[in-house]
Amino acid sequence: MPELANDLHFSEKVQNLKPSGIRIFDNKVSKIPGIIKLTLGEPDLNTPEHVKQAAIESIENNDSHYAPQKGKKELLEAISNFLAQKIQVKYDPESEIVATVGATEAINAAIFTLLNPEDKILVPTPVFSLYWPVANLAGVQYSLVNTAADNFKLTAEKLETTLKTEPNIKAIILNYPTNPTGVEYTKEEIKQLAQIIRKYHLYVITDEIYSSLTYGVDHYSIATEIPERALYISGLSKSHAMTGYRLGYIAGPKKVMEQVSKVHGLMVTTTTDSSQAAAIEALNNGYEDVEKYRKIYEKRRKFVFNELTNLGFDVVNPQGAFYIFAKIPAKYGKDDMQFALDLAFKKKVGVTPGSAFGPGGEGYVRLSYASSDESLRIAMKRISEFLKEDNEDD
Repeated sequence: MPELANDLHFSEKVQNLKPSGIRIFDNKVSKIPGIIKLTLGEPDLNTPEHVKQAAIESIENNDSHYAPQKGKKELLEAISNFLAQKIQVKYDPESEIVATVGATEAINAAIFTLLNPEDKILVPTPVFSLYWPVANLAGVQYSLVNTAADNFKLTAEKLETTLKTEPNIKAIILNYPTNPTGVEYTKEEIKQLAQIIRKYHLYVITDEIYSSLTYGVDHYSIATEIPERALYISGLSKSHAMTGYRLGYIAGPKKVMEQVSKVHGLMVTTTTDSSQAAAIEALNNGYEDVEKYRKIYEKRRKFVFNELTNLGFDVVNPQGAFYIFAKIPAKYGKDDMQFALDLAFKKKVGVTPGSAFGPGGEGYVRLSYASSDESLRIAMKRISEFLKEDNEDD
């Protein structure tokens, strides 16, 4: 290929964007022969058969034309009914819900809709490294708030303190159960955050993609508390092992969703017909699938947590999602990248450096237990061997 003409220029916003640290590291270690990757939030489980069949039938029935921009009527009604049962908020399927290309597109549409260049969005960290790059792309400011000192949760006190010093914050991101830590907020903690959000006239973009995967606790949505100030985002990628279907959704107040719908239409026009057909089946008839998968993850969570604890790791006890956040050995200091590289190249186990998740993640690594029981067993054995050999080298 010839070089580009030197008079061509690129968007400075795009040039300044940094690729996902999660993907960069995963690509780096994926080339290692025989590596067990616990790097990505990718379920090893398969999409339920009845859900796959719904997608197949959609294709066979030539369901291949443009769907309504916000989503098929049957899907929007299924989402509305699901949320009425799950979070006790009844969203109007015609005016308060949009089906999106995964939760990622929903997050983009929400940030582009709510914020002007002079506005700022607050992002508690460590957290999935999507939110602040999207803010950059949208041309708005962001404030990263380190929650490590508060058990990796944004407290109402810290939120209010931050708002007093940064008055141009207009919205906050909540992601819980949280990626990468797996922490879950209590009902009382959510109520306290909701009071501050209402007091300061903020919006909350609440990404609850892992809300069906909790262990020993009940999930309480902030949208239940302040539906008039919340944009609720979720999808089927994690709950039904449908990451490749790219089907998410966003729900919120009618006036806000009118604007979200415009952004959504300009971004993607509409979501894929067969994915919508699968989602309709999953939402209407897939409750047992979610519980089946949740129990599998819960078993794996217990195994990995116990193994790492027995090996001497300081581990954040996850109450949701399918991640373990573990503090690296003291000899590495906060150099989580070096620890992860050493583990990958010496013992063929891939984990994600915690620094990829923003302030507060330094000195930790994230392990996904959305892998097979056998892969997790071998990975824990290799980590044990790595620690033993590493100590012998001192």
